[in-house]
Amino acid sequence: MTQDNSGKPTLQDLGIDPAELHWRGAGGAGGIEVAIVGADRATWVLVRVAGDPASRVLVYDQHEWECFLDGVRNGEFDLPG
Repeated sequence: MTQDNSGKPTLQDLGIDPAELHWRGAGGAGGIEVAIVGADRATWVLVRVAGDPASRVLVYDQHEWECFLDGVRNGEFDLPG
């Protein structure tokens, strides 16, 4: 299995076609979209920017996504003010 620099599989490794997924998001072009899929006996969270001409997709495992959501809930990404 080919992996990116993070050690995680790529979409190609997992056999996932992003065009076949149900993406959820808000904000239209330039907004973040998320798809959650089960592949290779694991749950993967895929994140992309709507309208990205390069169609880049980031792959996160379930633990990474849960840590991110915990950070959001705890205000780690709030703007100073």
